Amino acid sequence: MTKYIFVTGGVVSGLGKGITAASLGRLLKCRGLKVASQKLDPYINVDPGTMSPYQHGEVYVTDDGAETDLDLGHYERFIDEDLNRYSNLTTGKVYWNVLNKERRGEYLGSTVQVIPHVTNEIKEFVYRVGKHSDADVVITEIGGTIGDIESQPFIEAVRQISLEVGRENSLFIHVTLVPFLRGSDEHKSKPTQHSVKELLGMGINPNIIVLRCDEPLEESIFKKISLFCNVKPDCVIENITLPYLYEAPLMLERAHLSDVVCRELGIDAPAPDLSEWREMVERIKTPTRTVKIGLVGKYIQLHDAYLSVAEALHHAGYSHRAEVGIEWIDSETLDENNYRERLSQLDGIIVPGGFGQRGIEGMILAARYARETKTPYFGICLGMQIACIEFARDVLGIKDAHSGEFDELCRHKIIDFMPGQSDEIDKGGTLRLGAYPCRVKPGTTMARCYGKEEISERHRHRYEFNNDYREAVEAAGLTISGLSPDGRLVETVEITEQPFFVGVQYHPEFKSRPNRPHPLFFGFIAAALGEK
Repeated sequence: MTKYIFVTGGVVSGLGKGITAASLGRLLKCRGLKVASQKLDPYINVDPGTMSPYQHGEVYVTDDGAETDLDLGHYERFIDEDLNRYSNLTTGKVYWNVLNKERRGEYLGSTVQVIPHVTNEIKEFVYRVGKHSDADVVITEIGGTIGDIESQPFIEAVRQISLEVGRENSLFIHVTLVPFLRGSDEHKSKPTQHSVKELLGMGINPNIIVLRCDEPLEESIFKKISLFCNVKPDCVIENITLPYLYEAPLMLERAHLSDVVCRELGIDAPAPDLSEWREMVERIKTPTRTVKIGLVGKYIQLHDAYLSVAEALHHAGYSHRAEVGIEWIDSETLDENNYRERLSQLDGIIVPGGFGQRGIEGMILAARYARETKTPYFGICLGMQIACIEFARDVLGIKDAHSGEFDELCRHKIIDFMPGQSDEIDKGGTLRLGAYPCRVKPGTTMARCYGKEEISERHRHRYEFNNDYREAVEAAGLTISGLSPDGRLVETVEITEQPFFVGVQYHPEFKSRPNRPHPLFFGFIAAALGEK
């Protein structure tokens, strides 16, 4: 029987429910269990694909092309399991499915209501992820905060699931804030008590309460919360803010989280083998050198917009025993007068993905500087397109070279729609999404990094390299080092003679892991450190 764990949050948002869920997933996997994770998001968007990065952070993409919440990136990085379209559900998707079923007559004329039709749709989704992955344990995080009006159908649905599968096969973990008041020099448990009371009013009695705090809690807090919230004393667990993200599973295991979860669910599993994870955390804590990488983007004010890129850079640093310092550079602030001075102190430059014209010229200057000075350059998605535009302008002498996305009227569209594509389409769900194969050209930087001839990587974009310019750029020294298997789509470009100058149309950051960095990020950081 699949076991179901539901993670909710109280008091305030941003408490780290996702990290708690991901850490528990890692602990259970280290006990030999097969774990699947999913996120239920209350917002009415069908998916985060059209949402502003300033509001929502990055959009995480799975192998099967689902555009999902960024917490799924934490799940994959911690648990090291590839997630899928069953791993993220929004209110918008729920109502989309319900209304389509109603239009098709699948409800046989019934009045469509939140209960049972909306809650049944949510329940079906939760059950499906366990069946699809054949998981021993399904960990489901419910977005938002208890008391949010939009979260109520999700809370009701998981309450019903607990009743259907039995309390012995379901578990509720509630993550709450325990604030410290400087005026009275004490932690306060009342916010947690009120949050649990709200949850109880919705028919859910949490089995475990995880207390988020910045400083260690006194013993009296644990006793008070155990007593007033009706949970066992060892089911109140401390979650202190840590300097290193990947230390969270070790901290929670010291508090016996996975022991308590297994006991409450009747799971007989060996103690987790965390030796590899401990060794990795030790490397993180004891770097022997530093490297400075400039991340040149347009959403710099919100670092979560580039969360997976930043994590992938750190992962590569861990393997090199190096601390990666990221300098966040707003591409709009780079111009002809300052870009050389601004970029001269960097060991490497990375230009990540993005949409729209704003800040493009600053990115082009960053690519020019990297090419001319042989500073290691890594262009991801938009960053590859930027490298191609810059090369066409400065090396081929096509001064008006641009992308059809940014200038529909320009004569030389180095980046454009492919023949057969149409720009008369909606913005949502029309990108090239998910995993696609790529053939790597031998003798290239790509081949040296990957060590194999065919790879598969995740995409999220609409525009492609214009094949009309293939011969010209290659003749001038820009190697097309990766193509789709049919040879139609340019997937990667590079200047092979340089230490590292690579642009890729896909998003390699989504497949990087803290204990297994992505080969391109590994190679990029190696080059930035001056290694071959």
